[in-house]
Amino acid sequence: MDENKNQTTNKVNQTLNLTFTDDNAIWLTSSKTLRKLVGVLGMLLPILLCAFLGLISQHYEVLDSISHYYFTRSNVIFIIIVSLMAVFLMIYKGKEPIDFYLSSIAGIAAFLLLLFPTESILSECGGLCDSFSISFVVENSVRTVFHYVCAGVFLGSLAYMSLFLFTKFNKAEGKTKEKKQRNVVFIICGILMIIALLVVFLGDGLNLIPEDVYNGYHITFWMETLAVEAFGFSWLVKGETILKDS
Repeated sequence: MDENKNQTTNKVNQTLNLTFTDDNAIWLTSSKTLRKLVGVLGMLLPILLCAFLGLISQHYEVLDSISHYYFTRSNVIFIIIVSLMAVFLMIYKGKEPIDFYLSSIAGIAAFLLLLFPTESILSECGGLCDSFSISFVVENSVRTVFHYVCAGVFLGSLAYMSLFLFTKFNKAEGKTKEKKQRNVVFIICGILMIIALLVVFLGDGLNLIPEDVYNGYHITFWMETLAVEAFGFSWLVKGETILKDS
């Protein structure tokens, strides 16, 4: 029993990059740990928002976008997770200056989309969402547009990182089989993020998708979820949670 417990503890410590040899060391000093945390938070965001709103308010239908959960009883989860991702992205350094600059831009954009929320849900539901809506802000088209710009910068920066930065490799060490597999994942995730952003832009920005179809199927929410899940998974893989070099 003790041996199995020790093995489990050691495995957890290794996964989280936890060492206890220096009591003055800070845990979040490893880029791999930061990547894993950002990846987990990104993938959990839409799941926790929907689950918590269903648990607390018995509202199980998804909202028009992830950002609309800011106005619901799930707003604490939305604010905490997005804030944590913003902080982690801003302290992430990477191997080259461009890694730091792009992740910092993504982190700042995440903070700004919290400070400048999207349009209120009360104006669209005619009072039918009083059971799960807890906040309201005066409508402001400039604020709403700025919110979507920040969301686009946030996801666009992460898509660029997945496509062009995560796929780089150390020429001195060579490209391993696992690295080639990781690159395929990074490219797929980056493409999915770009597709999701384009669909939202075409449907919500240019209104090229029939409004009844676009809003009826909550396409913004599902595209945002696709983008966030893809970005989270790419960061998990970059942290070598899976497909780790032999």
